[in-house]
Amino acid sequence: MQIKGALFDFSGTLFRIEPVISWLRAAMDRTGTVLDEADVERYAQRLTAAGALPGGPPPERIPSELASAYAVRDSSARLHREAYTGLARQAGLPDPRLCDALYERHMDPAAWQPYPDAEAVLRGLRDDGVAVGVVSNIGWDLRPVFRAHGLDGLVDAYVLSYEHGVQKPDPGLFRTACALLGRDPADVVMVGDDRHADGGAAAIGCEVRFVDHLPVAERPDGLRALGLADLTDEGRVTRGS
Repeated sequence: MQIKGALFDFSGTLFRIEPVISWLRAAMDRTGTVLDEADVERYAQRLTAAGALPGGPPPERIPSELASAYAVRDSSARLHREAYTGLARQAGLPDPRLCDALYERHMDPAAWQPYPDAEAVLRGLRDDGVAVGVVSNIGWDLRPVFRAHGLDGLVDAYVLSYEHGVQKPDPGLFRTACALLGRDPADVVMVGDDRHADGGAAAIGCEVRFVDHLPVAERPDGLRALGLADLTDEGRVTRGS
């Protein structure tokens, strides 16, 4: 397969959200909440169990009153906020302002870190003439994250679930992304970390490749290891020279 377009998931693929405990500390700073270290760790454990951090560990249990919103949380900004602030409330936080502060923090570019090889892979594809898109299940605008980390110039199109009212694996999102890139799905590879959601791209004829959703320090070259450059004309010339 010679690729002419590449689609990437956001969370767990190109970027990783900060750990729960640093997320909590940032929200505490925002609200002026003061806790001793034992309480910080205790509430961080509760938030982890609740699955309250978007892009973080999934909920151990979804409360029945949140089940409907959680199932389609990425289809609208309202449902996304409703689901995740609701999960945060399950942690019994000492200051009710923390729930909104936590939600706001996870949208801050400072809460996200690109994987070590993300820029090199995106830049390599761009240099080889491959159109690049980001397709994400998300309830907010992630473009500022890419701009803050200097990667926005390497992305040609963003297709965000909340802006289209549907979420992966709906093939419509991938079809829209390919159309925005001006590429036939048969010439496009989708890269993600979720075999169910990101695997939906196969329904329109894209090749799909997966990376592991690991902490940044534990996945220094997961994207590079996919060998995407080897699927371009430029990659073949380089390899054969």
